[in-house]
Amino acid sequence: MMTIKLKDKIVWITGASGGIGEALAKALAREGAIVVLSARRVAELERVRLSLPEADKHLALPMDICDEQAQQQALTNVMARYGRIDWLINNAGISQRALVMDTSADTDRKIMEIDYFAQVALSRRVLSVMLKQNSGQLVFVSSVAGLVGTQFRGSYSAAKAALHLWANSARAELYAQGIRVAVVFPGFVKTAVSMNALTGNGDALGKMDDAQANAMTAEQFAAATLKALKAGKSYIVVGGFKEKLAALIGRISPELLYKMIRKSKVR
Repeated sequence: MMTIKLKDKIVWITGASGGIGEALAKALAREGAIVVLSARRVAELERVRLSLPEADKHLALPMDICDEQAQQQALTNVMARYGRIDWLINNAGISQRALVMDTSADTDRKIMEIDYFAQVALSRRVLSVMLKQNSGQLVFVSSVAGLVGTQFRGSYSAAKAALHLWANSARAELYAQGIRVAVVFPGFVKTAVSMNALTGNGDALGKMDDAQANAMTAEQFAAATLKALKAGKSYIVVGGFKEKLAALIGRISPELLYKMIRKSKVR
C-alpha cells in the first residue's frame, strides 16, 4: 500500500483559522510538514501557527479567498519563502440552512462564490506552479451533502457537488503531468460551521445544529482524512455510519437514496 511521506512537504491550507482546517494543520505539522495557513482572521491564524511544533517553520498568510488579487499576492509570498508548493488543501467554505424557496439569489451567488469559484481560481493559480514542478497534490474538502443533497442545503450541496466534479475533470486531465487530485466528503463534524451557515437572506444562522454538536471531532476527521491521503486515496468519505451509507446508496441506487432523504430529519 502507498504511504506518502509528509516530512518537509509544503502544504497550503485555506480556512485554517479553526475547525477542520486547524485540525488538519496540526496533524500535518506532527507528520513533519511545513504548513501555510490562510483565512481572513489574522489573530486566529497566528494562534494556530504558534500552536504547531516548530512554529517558526510555518507561515500565517491572511487572505480573503474571494479576492483574486489577494490570491495572487499570497501565492507570490509562498513561493518567495519556500520556492514550491507540494499540497493545496482547499478547505475554506461556508454552509447553508435554508429551504430552496426561502433562499435569495444573492445568497445562492455568495455560497457559489466562496465554495466553488474561489476554490477553482486558487487551484488554477497553484497548478501553474505544480505543473512547472511536475508534481503536486490538490485536495478539495467537499461534503457528503455534495454527494446526496439534503434539505436546507440546496445551494451548498450544489456548490460542493460542482467542486467534486471539477476535481474529477482536473484529475483526469493532469494525472500524466504528475498532479494528484483528491476530494474529501465530510459528514457531520463538530465545528462552528452551522454557526456561520447562511440563512435564506444571507444572515448567519448563529447556532449549532444538534447533529453537529454530537458529531465526530475535527481532530478525528483530520486523522481519518490524513490517513486516507497518505495512502493515496482520491475519493474519501469521512463521517458516521448514516453518512457513509447515504454516500454508498447514492452510487448504487439513487431512487432509494431520494426516498431515504425525504424521510430523514435533517436540519
